[in-house]
Amino acid sequence: MRYAETGFNLEVDLTRGNIERVATDPRDTELYLGGLGTNAKILWDRVPPEVDAFSPENLLIFGAGLLCGTPATGCNRTIVSTISPLTRLMAFSMMGGFWAPELKYAGYDKVILRGKSPDLVYLWINNDKVEIRDASHLQGKGAIETAELIKHELEEPRAQVAAIGLAGENRVYFASIEQGRSSASRGGIGAVMGDKGVKAIVVRGTTDINIAQPLEYIELCNEVMEYIKFRNENPIKWVEPVLSVLGSPQEMAIHDEKWHTTNFVWGNARTRRKDFWTEDVATKWMETLDSMRTRLISCYNCPMQCGATISVPGLPTYMMKCFSKLTYTMAAFSDLEFGLRIAQRATEYGLDGFSTPQVMAFALELLENGILTDKDFPEMPEDNEGRFYYLLDKIVNREGVGDILANGTYWAAKEIGKSAEAYAHNNIKKQEQLPLKLSMMNPIYFLMYCTGEKISITQIEGQFPQGPFPKREQREEFVKDWFQVPDEKFKQYFLDWELRGENSIPYYPTVEMCCDIVDWQERMHYIDDALGMCAGLSSFPMKPPYHIHNFPKFISSGAGIEMDEEKLTKAAKRYRTLVRAINIRRGMRKKDEKPPEDHWKHRFPDLEKDLLDTYYKYKGWNDEGIPTKESLNELGLDYVYEDFVKRGISMDSEDASSNDASAEKEKE
Repeated sequence: MRYAETGFNLEVDLTRGNIERVATDPRDTELYLGGLGTNAKILWDRVPPEVDAFSPENLLIFGAGLLCGTPATGCNRTIVSTISPLTRLMAFSMMGGFWAPELKYAGYDKVILRGKSPDLVYLWINNDKVEIRDASHLQGKGAIETAELIKHELEEPRAQVAAIGLAGENRVYFASIEQGRSSASRGGIGAVMGDKGVKAIVVRGTTDINIAQPLEYIELCNEVMEYIKFRNENPIKWVEPVLSVLGSPQEMAIHDEKWHTTNFVWGNARTRRKDFWTEDVATKWMETLDSMRTRLISCYNCPMQCGATISVPGLPTYMMKCFSKLTYTMAAFSDLEFGLRIAQRATEYGLDGFSTPQVMAFALELLENGILTDKDFPEMPEDNEGRFYYLLDKIVNREGVGDILANGTYWAAKEIGKSAEAYAHNNIKKQEQLPLKLSMMNPIYFLMYCTGEKISITQIEGQFPQGPFPKREQREEFVKDWFQVPDEKFKQYFLDWELRGENSIPYYPTVEMCCDIVDWQERMHYIDDALGMCAGLSSFPMKPPYHIHNFPKFISSGAGIEMDEEKLTKAAKRYRTLVRAINIRRGMRKKDEKPPEDHWKHRFPDLEKDLLDTYYKYKGWNDEGIPTKESLNELGLDYVYEDFVKRGISMDSEDASSNDASAEKEKE
């Protein structure tokens, strides 16, 4: 008997219209856990590096995390993996909501799509009855509208629907897959779904999930809920809570310099608008928010109310995702209603809330600097808000210049030419990145930005504080109940971190300390992504209810796999290394791992080189970021080593760079 997982994947050949229920190997679960871990193993085995994003041979994998569907609080993530049209690398994006648990209850751990459907279809999974159904009547419909129409058509209001909008149908490179109040958005995975001719995957399940040791598991779940209750009643001093409310003025005021920019440019901004946040603006925003926010909402089995239903006058009520507030509503507009209105349209279109504002900003900056002209924007409204609706519609419909912009800033700049590449300045690995452009370089952020392959806002956040507390006594109080640390040394790192002086940014934490901190933070993200855990209860905030000490107990009692901290750490390192190996095989090298040139006002080239070189060694990678033979063998990834040798990918430091030019040529 399998515990926590079902032991079956659903394989769908869209070209032939075949559906197959396939048993999985329990040994893969022990080695790679589930979710992202086993997704990566499937992509390595079945999608060679010669396959591009829009090839029929590319796979689109919807993987429920290992513990999804169990009583574990907040464990509800679907990990969607494929090859990205935007980066040409492996994309993996998480969505919350209710879809993953429903898939488990239907009897499957993953849905694996291959091939391409000749006509637009949707997949209907109703326990063991699975069918491919015509979706021609849904063509051009919004993602949320599609979900409602399908549930009405099937007469199944409790079905869970993951759908694309028009952006996915038109293969916009930053199209998302929408699911209720959540979405999988990064890397253009919605474009891959559209390219395969799939409008939606609909799931209804009514079976049970087996738990290896139910009494022990429920006790662990109760401990987590008690801790959440305790933390709600006893918030961490001197720490602004995240995921607590939607677009709070407190958050706005604290991050005033960080967020408020001119021209809706958000992450693409070069300068910040100072002193935007005033008492008058705050009052207007809260009045709008209070009138339009009908209620706060959560994902499956989760008490964190990090989303909200929004009712804008004249428009249907929609569910705003927890981080949409950081893009559309945090741009420098005193009229919050505009932000809420455009976010709804973008959600129906099925667009990534991080990339979309940056692409529009990029277009406006090219217009303002004469690289694009008014002829490229025929009949564009002159008013500020009208311009953004205009650009949004043009991009989604791939009309005129929107057809170029729909490929993202990196590829659009290459096609436009005329020095446009200088304005595509917020990319890492060809993906529009995050907006946290601060004054002084943060060495922890630097490493997580450069070496991270998650390409998400949470990749730079973790259980270690983002900055020092002003006073020593504050830091001493903070570490007293900081039991989540994997080692006591992290407490000392934080105790000695100061705002000014020798132990301050950028030279503190030291390079060696940064390696420890980043490795810990990354490890927790990768564990979350294999188990299906929401980062908001684990890897994202400080002092969370889930951590390296209780996760092994959840896996042991839930999945029946003997697990301890050392074994879990090694498993996470194994599939994290496999993700990197997939990207190395597709041409990624050290030159790709650098933040935007203007990401911080003050840069330190020698320190940055030292950070990257030292971290590569720390992770068991050579000087090009390629895992060494020794590290691969230690993790049982001998098959990766053999493939690298066959392809001429050097794992020795002195020879690694010799393959750089050919690898880049192949990737481009």
